[in-house]
Amino acid sequence: MSNNNIQIFDTTLRDGEQVPGCKLNSEQKVLIAAQLDLLGVDVIEAGFPVSSPGDFKSVEAISKIVKNATVCGLTRAVENDIKVAAQSLQYAKRGRIHTGIGTSDSHILHKFKSNREAIIERAFEAVKYAKSFVEDVEFYAEDAGRTENEYLARVCEAAIKAGATVLNIPDTTGYCLPSEYGAKIKYLKENVKGIEKAILSCHCHNDLGLATANSIEGVINGARQIECTINGIGERAGNTALEEVVMVLKQHPYLNLDTNINTSMLFGMSQLVSDSMGIYTQPNKAIVGANAFAHSSGIHQDGVIKNRATYEIIDPKDVGVTESAIVLTARSGRAALAYRAKNVGYELTKLQLDDVYANFLSFADRKKEINDSDIHQIIETSKVYQQIISA
Repeated sequence: MSNNNIQIFDTTLRDGEQVPGCKLNSEQKVLIAAQLDLLGVDVIEAGFPVSSPGDFKSVEAISKIVKNATVCGLTRAVENDIKVAAQSLQYAKRGRIHTGIGTSDSHILHKFKSNREAIIERAFEAVKYAKSFVEDVEFYAEDAGRTENEYLARVCEAAIKAGATVLNIPDTTGYCLPSEYGAKIKYLKENVKGIEKAILSCHCHNDLGLATANSIEGVINGARQIECTINGIGERAGNTALEEVVMVLKQHPYLNLDTNINTSMLFGMSQLVSDSMGIYTQPNKAIVGANAFAHSSGIHQDGVIKNRATYEIIDPKDVGVTESAIVLTARSGRAALAYRAKNVGYELTKLQLDDVYANFLSFADRKKEINDSDIHQIIETSKVYQQIISA
């Protein structure tokens, strides 16, 4: 792997499916996994095999059909979890066990009722046991975002010593500021003994709306894997959105960081996941929302019609959207009306446009959005209609 290549670890089928009411059946999971493989993700976290017989079967089925990506199963730092995950991954061309434990004082004291040294020992033993089944073992330090850096470094060193190939540094509660998260990754990169043997990975939650920013800061500071989901779905406020981090890296080439993602599939993947899980994607969602390339303000419409790049930093086709949308509302100007009228067959002169535009505003004040059939009605009821059709 190039040092400038960022691996994309998709956890839509594990962390993403933890959203209440979004249970997928095995057939749906296999379909999404196959599309993720075509999308170009490097790792597919297919599930939590020990959690239920259904999840085990789904991970096993996905392992059989994925051709390119690594297939990963999540576990706790528990021997049976790890053993079951290994069984579910037996058919994978490339299998990875993802095991770990909480490392913040909050988790150590209240969740595990333990101490720091005991947690390090459990981390070491979990990775060592997972390594007896697969070569590729990822260790997660849950709540790393709120874990003291010096202690986190000691945990990471133990995981590497036991054979971990990837170190997942989750901002589990979405608490970190980008500068804090980036500094944490930088600290680990510079202070963990043996860090050259493992890849640092960002797993950021969106509780404060900072998941994408934190993940980008993470890779700028040395991480080489981002853990994310389609549409940013996941626990509580969600995870890092795959489509966002991929396009941030693509649109900022000076970062000299890239992914293997076929970005023209992003919009289709978004729709597949949304439809399969029954989750409505907010219209203003970055990259894949219905309004991501839609313009209703007259000033913006005029600019986009003259030159798309005036108000769009991404070519819609790059993410699988056919074209920008010029949405006619009472805020639209003459340029937008002329553009949409031309699309449905009317070439308006300036004088004709002035007359039709007055009729349009009257109509638009009574209706939120003007569609193509409305345009015909607006023009046909204008004073200059006969001039227009005889032109």
